[in-house]
Amino acid sequence: MDKNAEKIWTNCLKIIRDIVEWQHYKTWFEPIHPVSLKNNVLVIQVPSQFFFEYLEEHYVNLLAKTLKRELGKDARLEYRIMVDSGNSKNKPVTMDVSGQGFKTFSNNEMDFPLIINNPVKNPFVIPGLKKMQIDPQLNHIYTFEAFIEGDCNRVARRAGKTVAEKPGANSFNPLVIYGGVGLGKTHLAQAIGNEVKRLHPNKVVLYVSSEKFINQFMDHSRNNAINDFIHFYQLIDVLIIDDVQFFAKAEKSQDAFFAIFNHLHQSHKQLILTSDKSPKDLDGVQERLLSRFRWGLSADLQVPEYETRIEILEKKMKNDGLEMPKEVVKYIAYNISNNVRELEGALISLLAQSSLNRREIDLDLAKKVLRNFVKSSSKEITIETIQKMVCEYFDVSYDKLLQKTRKREIVQARQITMYLAKAFTKNSLKTIGEHFGGRDHTTVIHSCQTVKDLMDTDGVFRENVLELQQKVQLAAM
Repeated sequence: MDKNAEKIWTNCLKIIRDIVEWQHYKTWFEPIHPVSLKNNVLVIQVPSQFFFEYLEEHYVNLLAKTLKRELGKDARLEYRIMVDSGNSKNKPVTMDVSGQGFKTFSNNEMDFPLIINNPVKNPFVIPGLKKMQIDPQLNHIYTFEAFIEGDCNRVARRAGKTVAEKPGANSFNPLVIYGGVGLGKTHLAQAIGNEVKRLHPNKVVLYVSSEKFINQFMDHSRNNAINDFIHFYQLIDVLIIDDVQFFAKAEKSQDAFFAIFNHLHQSHKQLILTSDKSPKDLDGVQERLLSRFRWGLSADLQVPEYETRIEILEKKMKNDGLEMPKEVVKYIAYNISNNVRELEGALISLLAQSSLNRREIDLDLAKKVLRNFVKSSSKEITIETIQKMVCEYFDVSYDKLLQKTRKREIVQARQITMYLAKAFTKNSLKTIGEHFGGRDHTTVIHSCQTVKDLMDTDGVFRENVLELQQKVQLAAM
């Protein structure tokens, strides 16, 4: 870099910084680099043709006055337009524009041909506002407060909070969030974007699906405006790309994203990506992109555990002002375990049935509604399976369950086991009794009646039995 050019340009920026709004200065002047100074002609490097045209349209008088103040009335400004094509085999594409409009190209084998008079249309601009006031495309309901933390997502959620607090200035760049359908990838990614906008209102945030990105790229390609497309994305401070697995086999779109990724990462801008698979398992995505995905942190979202599913349902009910018996909430949480989307769908269906049929929500209604969500039982539950579950639940050994003892905790565990065996197996009372040290059928009948009576009078006992019922139902799925 020419030292004299750098000094002159630094002096110009000191003046410009005091005149131009901070966000505009950051967007349109920070990316400029001085190249050379000769015979009072300062050459500056800008990222794209669009950038050059924007400066000429909006800031030409300011640039002229500032430069003449430094170099005198004969001062002139020329531009060098350079775009990183993302192809390491070729040199960067450059274009020099003199004061008389003379243009020369330094590389004729361009991956992204430069178009002179085709300014980009900001695909995310809010109608009636200036170009850099970009609609971030975020849904305001996706927040960290609405995203329940559990063992299944703790690492990803806490990494997301770190990214939102210090976008681009953390070691999680890019942050890749991956997991199956309905586990909250989009929610978490957009929650980061919303939190950035809250904490850093001057940051330019943009959320876009990979499919929309690819479609925009194809539109700009047809209009010979790929450079404008790339430059637009290079202006973003926090870029969120959803479902990057769809980049597979979209080679040209990957080339464009590679150039955007490199520029943003080198400029300490934040990238957040979501995928249905870990980066190492993404087929059809260029290795050079995958290697960059691995620069930061890859955090997975897993199927939420039972306790987290309970919290999700309770949070949803609280937000919607709903009430539901605890046993119904637990029943839904036990039986819907695939993903959060199905969990919320089951809750909505239950509420709809309750409203349409003018019926209070209870366990029977929940069982009826959840038939559409829960597969028919394909496993036959045995007495031995129930015995094992109860022993683990009460931390009682199997041998003690069969002994003739009057210890209350052992007696109740045995009675509950008999009750569940009668409810969930096709065995006769005599067969059930034989599995408990050769007891007869009258003992089984007495045990079942005792359990029913205690469930009516002892709340803690009732909770234990209901929870064990749901464990057995889950095992049958």
